[in-house]
Amino acid sequence: MSKLNVTNARRKTRVRIALRRTANGRPRLSIFRSSKHIYAQVIDDLKGETLASASSLEKTLREAGNTGANIDAAKAVGKLVAERAVKQGVKEVVFDRGGYLYHGRVKALADAAREGGLSF
Repeated sequence: MSKLNVTNARRKTRVRIALRRTANGRPRLSIFRSSKHIYAQVIDDLKGETLASASSLEKTLREAGNTGANIDAAKAVGKLVAERAVKQGVKEVVFDRGGYLYHGRVKALADAAREGGLSF
């Protein structure tokens, strides 16, 4: 494993440990950001199952012209995952930024999820 991968893994672990302390049984909104796409999942860690998910790879988002590597696509994914989570009865989550800075696409997704009905 390269030094960069080790550093990223440690940062991700630190974020997850802090989340477990404050979660209080709430599901986790987890983000994964690649260079071309962005993914979001609402995960219930107590049961070990995914309650809702969305990504910029979905056909409806691709047809809308969102490539996934921009802020507009992140907003669309955030709104979509929030709609699906609220439909499942989830309103409060804990935000897992996965070691990424709260900036740019990650921030856009979080803001759109809040507008969609999730609170964190």
